[in-house]
Amino acid sequence: MGIIIWLIVGGIIGWLASMVMKTDGQQGIILNVVVGIIGAFIGGWLGGMLGIGGGDINDGNFSVTGLLMSLVGAIVLLAIVNLFRRGRVR
Repeated sequence: MGIIIWLIVGGIIGWLASMVMKTDGQQGIILNVVVGIIGAFIGGWLGGMLGIGGGDINDGNFSVTGLLMSLVGAIVLLAIVNLFRRGRVR
């Protein structure tokens, strides 16, 4: 059941990040899921470094802080990809 939740939440977070970074037309649903899941790991790592706690999706403890950190991580990931692809963040 955990992998299904990862895919759903990852897809939503990846889609929101692509809307913020204006790359939604360039990536499909699969890439949105990948960006969301990798972004959640980046956001969790950044949150741990900054001392910001969030809920663990595997425990079923959803928190607004955890979802926001996942969104921030996905936005950071897309910014890095845009930097290498285009030479600017956008």
